[in-house]
Amino acid sequence: MTEPALYRWPANAAFGRKVPKAKFYDHGTVRSALRERFVADIQHITWAYKLADSTIHLHGSVAVPEIQVFTIETKGNDVSDDLLAAIDRSVHFPVIFEIVSGESIRTVAAPKSLAGRSPRVGAYFTSEWFPTAAPRRPLPAVLDLPNLYEAILTSLLPMRRRAGETVLDAAERLERIGRRQREIAALEKKLQDERQLNRKIEIRRQIKEVSAALAQLTDPAPSKEE
Repeated sequence: MTEPALYRWPANAAFGRKVPKAKFYDHGTVRSALRERFVADIQHITWAYKLADSTIHLHGSVAVPEIQVFTIETKGNDVSDDLLAAIDRSVHFPVIFEIVSGESIRTVAAPKSLAGRSPRVGAYFTSEWFPTAAPRRPLPAVLDLPNLYEAILTSLLPMRRRAGETVLDAAERLERIGRRQREIAALEKKLQDERQLNRKIEIRRQIKEVSAALAQLTDPAPSKEE
């Protein structure tokens, strides 16, 4: 992760409109269990800022026409990614979330594609928790909204991007890293339970092979063998 991603949003972009929770779950695509968690976990949803050409004088694109900032006030300690995704898929713009839990706040966002009838949302990246009164950093100095969106997402990545790597590329690599880590954990558990020596040798070989693949994925320089 790079510098702390708690941004000072421009006053001209302030929107400040409370949005009823039912607006995001009162339709057939949200299962009843998730609706119950909207009620149990979320206190308020505020459409806090609208980053657009009309508010901050940065041109958008088909992929990033505007960027919306939503503040989610929790009832408990946090909200889950599937709740955020339900909100995200209901908004046909990229969304940056600020999650407020008591006196703490974090920034969350996911790469989002607007192509097709409904938006597609990738894995969520998050900052650490900060005090709500913590100093905020200015927005990245960029020329347009697509580059602003990319810069904000980059600041939330838990790893450094490789040279020439887009945020979507980095997100895909991060998912592959997670799959390899889970694979190693499963193999290590299997090794602990195995009693036959020949099987132990084979499992150790597999762990070594997957660990090598993981090392390539986490290396800051790209590898032709990935």
